[in-house]
Amino acid sequence: MGINTESEIEANLQIGPTDEGMVRIFIESQGIEVPMDFDPEEAEEIAEEIRAAAQAARSVTG
Repeated sequence: MGINTESEIEANLQIGPTDEGMVRIFIESQGIEVPMDFDPEEAEEIAEEIRAAAQAARSVTG
């Protein structure tokens, strides 16, 4: 499955700080839980990538 492949799978996404100073992205779908921890610098890089993707998506649709 690639980035442009649509899917009917639903998932829950939670993002927040941990008590150990990490940023956790937690994904749950169909009984599977995927916790991913990042240090704050990595989390900021991910946020920048998400912002860049959102901007690119706007140029495709608008």
